[in-house]
Amino acid sequence: MNITLGLAPIISLVAGILILLVPRLLNYIVAIYLIIIGLIGLFGAGRFHF
Repeated sequence: MNITLGLAPIISLVAGILILLVPRLLNYIVAIYLIIIGLIGLFGAGRFHF
């Protein structure tokens, strides 16, 4: 059984939950999210296979 899990949706979900819990962190969360998504795009590590 193969489960393909995208990293970007997981990061988005965690970022969304953190923004809901601590709205003051919005700027930091968005900045970190954009950096991570950019690195994933550059290095092509967008999918993990379990």
